[in-house]
Amino acid sequence: MADLGLSLAVALASPGRAADHFWSFMEDRSVRLLPHQFAAVFFSTLGQLVAGRGDPAGRRAALAVLGRVYRRFDLQPYHGTAVAAALVDTVRRFAGEGWEPELAGQWELGCRRALRLAERAAGALGDGPHVTFGEVEACEAAADGVAVLTVRPMRRVRYLPGQALPVCTPRLPGLWRWYSPASVPRPDGRVEFHVRAVPDGVVSPVLVERVAPGELLWLGPASDVGLSLEAAGDADLLLAAGGTGLAPLRALVEQVAASPNGRRVTLVVGVRTLLDLYDAVALDKLEQAHADWLTVVLAFSNDHDVEPAAQGDLLSLALYHHQPGQAFYVCGSPRLIEAARYRLPAAGVAADSLHLAATFHRALDSALWVSRQRSAHAAHLATVLEAAGDGSSLCQFRRDTP
Repeated sequence: MADLGLSLAVALASPGRAADHFWSFMEDRSVRLLPHQFAAVFFSTLGQLVAGRGDPAGRRAALAVLGRVYRRFDLQPYHGTAVAAALVDTVRRFAGEGWEPELAGQWELGCRRALRLAERAAGALGDGPHVTFGEVEACEAAADGVAVLTVRPMRRVRYLPGQALPVCTPRLPGLWRWYSPASVPRPDGRVEFHVRAVPDGVVSPVLVERVAPGELLWLGPASDVGLSLEAAGDADLLLAAGGTGLAPLRALVEQVAASPNGRRVTLVVGVRTLLDLYDAVALDKLEQAHADWLTVVLAFSNDHDVEPAAQGDLLSLALYHHQPGQAFYVCGSPRLIEAARYRLPAAGVAADSLHLAATFHRALDSALWVSRQRSAHAAHLATVLEAAGDGSSLCQFRRDTP
């Protein structure tokens, strides 16, 4: 039986040559859509999406990347014929024994469907940060199965604390995962990601165990994933972080510190054992620097050697510290998010004060994500129009948008 995934996997065994052929195929036919440096990103991401590879969150990340590329380079529906022909010819050329004649029609049909999805994503995302590349400057083994990656983007990455970026390693071209920066945007432009090697995962073990300083990562456009501080208004915050879900919530703490407005913040960090607490130094520095409004609480779900007050699961200790009127944020594994979705409202947490990180494992999560991007795009455009006054500078804005 014909297998799209197998044919793509064989073709991507030579990712550079395959991407070059894909780009040259279109250039030879005077279809100049993409700069050459983005050929590998576009070809591999489109191919993975057509082949249906990756989990739901990874496919949404890939779609965000394709949508922004579609928008940035002004792809049009009529380009679909040339793109599909280039994709089919490239896979056929490099798939070797993984190619079967009936795959041509499947690849062409799948490509057209994926491009229609990319067109819709482009409309939702609007203008904004583009795909860029970043060099890994440091890869620190912070705990068992956890790495802290420091990346220096070639172009400054634009994001807000709490947002997430699609990240891809060229070791696994076209397979994207969401990761949130662990700080507010830094003056030097460097971005810090916290990565846990997920058991049976495809991408995260490579990022933790194999990626080394000097390698490049592909970085997609930042997206709102439900952790925006603006949604809380001026309310006090209760932040519940499970594992590497600490990264975006630590960034929110830094955002509050940069513009203090009198709100109090309680950050509850949940891990299994003391050895799993990978960011203790940074947490201690934060608490000492902002002791007047920040409280850090540790929750150990499976460590009987810590003090009794720190023993318990994350949600139990977070509920213990919850106060009426607080905005309640939760970020962590999909399992944690699903537990919080049902357990916290049942414990009395108001629905309008509960902010859960998107997991994309439910259709509603994906619908909410699209809605957030549309809202963010509309708000951004309104700001630009207001700043433009009579509209005289709007064309300049469009030219300057990366």
